[in-house]
Amino acid sequence: MRKGMLAAGVAVLAMVAGAAWAGDPASAITVDKQKAFAATLPMADNQDFAFADQGFLGTRTDPLIKRADGQVAWNLAAYDFLKGEPPATVNPSLWRQAQLLSKHGLFKVSDRVYQVRGFDISNITFVRGDSGWIVIDPLTMKETAQAALELVNDKLGVLPVKAVIYTHSHSDHFGGVRGVVDEADVKAGKVAIVAPEGFMREVAAENILAGNAMARRAQYQFGIMLPPGVEGQITSGIGQTIAKGSITLIPPTISIDHTGQELTLDGVKIRFQYTPSTEAPAEMNLYFPDLRILDMAENANVTMHNILTPRGALVRDSKAWADGLTESIRLFGDVSDTMITSHGWPRFGGAVVRDFLADHRDAYKYLHDQTVRMMNLGLTGDEIAARIQLPPALAKDWFNRGYYGSMSFNSRAVYQRYMGWYDANPAHLEPAPPADAGKRYVAAMGGAAKVKAMAKEAAEKGDYAWAATLLNHAVMADDGDKEAKTLLAAAYDQMGYQTENSLWRNIYLTGADELRGGVRKLPASMTPLDMLAALDSGMIFDVLSVRLNPDKAKDAHLRIVFVFPDRNERFLVEVRNGVLVAQPSPKSENGEGEKADATLTVARPVFLESLFTGKSLVPKILTGQVKLEGDRAALGRMTGWFDAFPTDFPIVTRPN
Repeated sequence: MRKGMLAAGVAVLAMVAGAAWAGDPASAITVDKQKAFAATLPMADNQDFAFADQGFLGTRTDPLIKRADGQVAWNLAAYDFLKGEPPATVNPSLWRQAQLLSKHGLFKVSDRVYQVRGFDISNITFVRGDSGWIVIDPLTMKETAQAALELVNDKLGVLPVKAVIYTHSHSDHFGGVRGVVDEADVKAGKVAIVAPEGFMREVAAENILAGNAMARRAQYQFGIMLPPGVEGQITSGIGQTIAKGSITLIPPTISIDHTGQELTLDGVKIRFQYTPSTEAPAEMNLYFPDLRILDMAENANVTMHNILTPRGALVRDSKAWADGLTESIRLFGDVSDTMITSHGWPRFGGAVVRDFLADHRDAYKYLHDQTVRMMNLGLTGDEIAARIQLPPALAKDWFNRGYYGSMSFNSRAVYQRYMGWYDANPAHLEPAPPADAGKRYVAAMGGAAKVKAMAKEAAEKGDYAWAATLLNHAVMADDGDKEAKTLLAAAYDQMGYQTENSLWRNIYLTGADELRGGVRKLPASMTPLDMLAALDSGMIFDVLSVRLNPDKAKDAHLRIVFVFPDRNERFLVEVRNGVLVAQPSPKSENGEGEKADATLTVARPVFLESLFTGKSLVPKILTGQVKLEGDRAALGRMTGWFDAFPTDFPIVTRPN
């Protein structure tokens, strides 16, 4: 999952979730399809339930984990409805996955290794050292990580945390760090923090420029606005959902930059496999040779993962991912008795671990190789997605099923990585915008009434996807057509109920919700200052450059020097031709700097706070805390040219 800086916006969105749900019941056709699908599943294979239950030591008495403001960060009881047989509104395979992921509490993996699962979307692992704990992946939020540590202290006795390991650069694997350690202890050398090479760079870089669009789309992917329930959100495929707390970050003190690198932390020997460009740009696997335990981070999962996330991100390298798993098998396959991961439950037994790694590797390799083969035969991404399926020998494995990623979506991603979005058909060189295309399609089909009649006929036959295609054109053509919206929402309901993929379910049902009730007004995203501090100064100006509106700047030419004395940095920022360009601007040998309209001297943390929270610098300029020289109106002119991105732009509708 590429969560990165995006999770900051997601956390804010999650805080406002919980409105009433108004989905349709399952249709008779959906009921029949669920029964037929259930008959194809290998339900006799219950190994996952045995592994997920193994070593359970207990959970919190109070199911509510709260924030400092008293609001709930996590509710352990929210998914208590996941009992018994699946309802018709949930795909039976997805129901099973949700049941497994809803198990929460402290679990003993071995005499020295424990996990707290079900307190967030990811797992937190505790390894007992000679004098304290080594914590691996401290969840997404400070509050949930702190609750996990409290549970460990309660069940196993109070021990200090001696080290923290971030397996990779996604925020659900580091965001709760301040819930388990104090930064003062890190700075004093009492606590080591270990991460893969490039960790801070990737944390800072990932999703920053497109963060607002990704956060909006993440509402769909994770079903953030959907209440948990049999007609709503039930899982995210690799965990329940994202907690609603405080994302934090303490920079690492030790970097892992090559496979075979070893550390001994509090008496525990750890051997690392450095796996960049796999599930995350900066990622690593861990092996404990004295314990014969392998930690595969998020490179191996209880489901097929995403090569491209539905919320949008850079496409991952499925070949590198498969190659990394091949290396894992070679390095650790014959010497591991137990495997743990950052999501889901462990695997016990050497043969089980080896078979899992080999079959999981084969699934990603098959995805890559067969997509490329069909691409070279001349098939387009959509054509490949409609054809590609895992062979039976791989499809029988529960962990290769598409609860999070899927073969069809991932094959499009592989195609995109090699070929881009264009399929070489000249008719697709300049596609019309959705609203324009909708109007033309509706007119060509004889008007909205005929389109809706065709859609109703398709829905009555259970062809909900075709009904949705027709109705999407109708809604895009006329955003005020309430009947078309209602019909489209009903089609999305049934598609959401039927799909095995948790993210597709969330996307369909969120689309249905917005068609019925409109887009909910959300607060502006609040990016944690811990994470902002990871940005290099050049990237800060990259953020500004994509906010510049050329219609506002027009033909203006303006130059402002920004001085960050706390970092001994100077940047010349120039706006010309509707473009913002920033570059380092050190003073010359005679002490002179670049000629500019104005110079702003400000401590970088103060500038970041102003930039990302909207707090005005004017009071600090008036008191002299911030110094503005030259044309004092120049800064105001420049700031007036930047857009404030909306957090509630339409997705399933378009304004007329």
